[in-house]
Amino acid sequence: MEVYHRPLDPNYPVVCMDEKPYQLLEDAREPLPMKPGHPRREDSEYIRHGTCSIFIFIEPLAGWRHTMVSERRTKKDWAHSIHELLEVYYPNASKVVLVMDNLNTHSLSALYETFPPDIALSLAKRLEIHYTPKHGSWLNIAEIELSALTLQCLDRRIYNIPTLALETAAWESDRNARQKAVDWHFFTHDARVKLKHLYPVI
Repeated sequence: MEVYHRPLDPNYPVVCMDEKPYQLLEDAREPLPMKPGHPRREDSEYIRHGTCSIFIFIEPLAGWRHTMVSERRTKKDWAHSIHELLEVYYPNASKVVLVMDNLNTHSLSALYETFPPDIALSLAKRLEIHYTPKHGSWLNIAEIELSALTLQCLDRRIYNIPTLALETAAWESDRNARQKAVDWHFFTHDARVKLKHLYPVI
């Protein structure tokens, strides 16, 4: 939690990352539109089009977030998302302070499995990684943002990746334009009391 105390610093931005699976669904029958006295009606039957993964990055103090849609969520997909984060969105930052859970695909080895050694090393050297504790992934601010995305954008059936990417990009653009920041109130002294069971016993 100490990392959330850090002030806004463009040279060392604190960025939280998370991902979620998403099931692509299509209506089996065209929904009936809303009309006076009747809400929009949707058939319970649907057509499955597989699953994909949504990656989200948020810099809480800057009120900036970015979503990416991928067919899978392998190590290489994570590596490509990190490459885009560092090279496209933070090319001038000395280091990105990255907060995320310790999923087995979230490791520096993924960079070396995806890119040539020199590129992997340059990317790895620009990351300062902080993993949330086991059973404590809710401490990752990106989870809050994923919840907002789910409620505000993913509350309907979307059946293909291009449409999903357009919808999440529109949501992201609106949130960024309004600079929706996160006012985090849970810090280290709170964690030592309320999350004592997550701390190692010495």
